[in-house]
Amino acid sequence: MDLRIFTEPQQGASYDTLLRVARTTEELGAFSAFFRSDHYLKMGDVDGLPGPTDAWITLAGLARETSTIRLGTLMTAATFRLPGVLALQVAQVDAMSNGRVELGLGAGWYAEEHAAYGIPFPKERFGRLEEQLAVVTGLWETKLGDTFDFAGRYYQLSGSPALPKPVQERIPVLIGGKGLHRTPALAARYADEFNLPFVSTGESREQFGRVRAAVEQAGRRSDDLVYSNLLVACVGKDDAEVARRAAAIGRDVAELKAHGLAGTPDEVVETIGRYAAVGSQRCYLQILDLHDLDHLALIADRVAPQLG
Repeated sequence: MDLRIFTEPQQGASYDTLLRVARTTEELGAFSAFFRSDHYLKMGDVDGLPGPTDAWITLAGLARETSTIRLGTLMTAATFRLPGVLALQVAQVDAMSNGRVELGLGAGWYAEEHAAYGIPFPKERFGRLEEQLAVVTGLWETKLGDTFDFAGRYYQLSGSPALPKPVQERIPVLIGGKGLHRTPALAARYADEFNLPFVSTGESREQFGRVRAAVEQAGRRSDDLVYSNLLVACVGKDDAEVARRAAAIGRDVAELKAHGLAGTPDEVVETIGRYAAVGSQRCYLQILDLHDLDHLALIADRVAPQLG
């Protein structure tokens, strides 16, 4: 089981805070990547100070201030950026990181943040996401010296030089969600990884099965994709430390144990094992208290070594 760190900066984190978490993630050596959300407005009962940070500006900075961990988004909102601009931005950050970038791309869902920052929130978002994936991957795959054209319902490109090119031969694309039909089909066509956020092992088994079937139907090997879960993490060396960390993020221990990765290291390893048993190969650990770097160290020292 591959472990990655996932952050929600819209809840309240400066770039410097994210840099400390990313560097700690790298230095501990137990995590393969640092990922962040792509949101411009806080959620729930927090002040969100000092305010949101842009996902790709953050990752550009981290690309120059880290050296080994992979960097990416869960998920970039397709509503935030035009696809040609997004392809350019991600390719540039890929070059800045020497080929360590991954792109998670979703349809966008949080209407309030669009209203707060004057971003259009169209009713038909899934179709736009589908076209965005076609454009972004099409631009990256266009041979040097050729041009790229696209005539879609929502986006049109004509004579694009399709530059710059990423450093990686193929930037991994992550797609996720619980949709029964269109989501598996989209993953089958474009994804290198399929991710499920905050769902049970039973839901994971069923949706992974749908995606695997869609991938095979599309003429690809189902094992060509990585299957992953995103779960909140709250780990303590004992029950008292678990309770302290749960209180710090305003959550209930019993709820966290029922729906996330919470408890002592052995308890969390057991829970991760249940996800692995239904086909999960990678786990993104949602870390909500970004000032508690000892939390990451405990996971690196006591959880990661048991996962093989």
